[in-house]
Amino acid sequence: MKNDSHTVVACFIFVGFSNLAELQKLLFVVFLFLYLVTLTTNATIMTIIRIDHTLHTPMYIFLCVLSFSETCYTFVIVPKMLVDLLAENKTISFLGCAVQMYFFLFLGCSHSFLLAAMGYDRYVAICNPLHYAIIMSKKACAQLVAACCFSGFLVAQVVTTLVFRLPFRLPSKLNHFFCDISPVLKLAFTHMHLNDVIIFLLGIFALMLPLLLILVSYIYILIAILHIPSTTGRRKTFSTCVAHLTVVVVHYGCASFIYLRPKSSYSSDQDTLISVTYTILTPLLNPMIYSLRNKEVKMALKKAIGIRIFPKKFTQ
Repeated sequence: MKNDSHTVVACFIFVGFSNLAELQKLLFVVFLFLYLVTLTTNATIMTIIRIDHTLHTPMYIFLCVLSFSETCYTFVIVPKMLVDLLAENKTISFLGCAVQMYFFLFLGCSHSFLLAAMGYDRYVAICNPLHYAIIMSKKACAQLVAACCFSGFLVAQVVTTLVFRLPFRLPSKLNHFFCDISPVLKLAFTHMHLNDVIIFLLGIFALMLPLLLILVSYIYILIAILHIPSTTGRRKTFSTCVAHLTVVVVHYGCASFIYLRPKSSYSSDQDTLISVTYTILTPLLNPMIYSLRNKEVKMALKKAIGIRIFPKKFTQ
């Protein structure tokens, strides 16, 4: 390996939770438990939606895709983090770091646009219910999901290329528990202003554009709800949006704090804590929020459990 300004870093060393050395085993147990619950809840939602034909509607198709995306998203980050909590050698190869960042950005950005697609679905259902089946056809849902994935692919491809074509310096200690953009860029020998501008603009594209689409959708939804004469009707209609709004606030709140702020305000400890929220807690909360706030999902779950426990009763 050449020792010049263009030294190629063979690997990165995660600092992660090293400042909490005495708590790392406890963190391993807590994070492992949360990860298993996340996998279980997301798998349950996907299974319920798959087997219950009454849930084969656009809203639940998007929810199923969201749960699958959350499962893959955590798989990119959490298993490696769990291993590092118990390992003395907390390293990741240069290529491994690039791959991790790529899939993290791909899934995270796809997730942002998927939430916008779900907001559009709620808009059509409430503001144009008579044409809902025509507008939100299976073909339209597939096209929306494909557009979300393509947007995620585009952002991940460009950002990962811009970051990892830079020369990196030694020591290669990465002040994080996974390969996120800001911690990796801090290790670069040089910074190209154009790269920073492009990455920032792509951050706006991946976060602010979907959020803007969601806000526009909910402005029209709010107007439609205010025209409903009965209080019960307004409450019932709005309740179908509460779960989605909750997930939107958590997702965009954390992501905007991390990716849409001046580089000078970067704080490794604070960002590590926020990153735990959107890599571990949010994928756990999302399926729970949708399950607890959705009567159809709860009824389908009870029905599925009832068939397993009392098969004769449900087959008569």
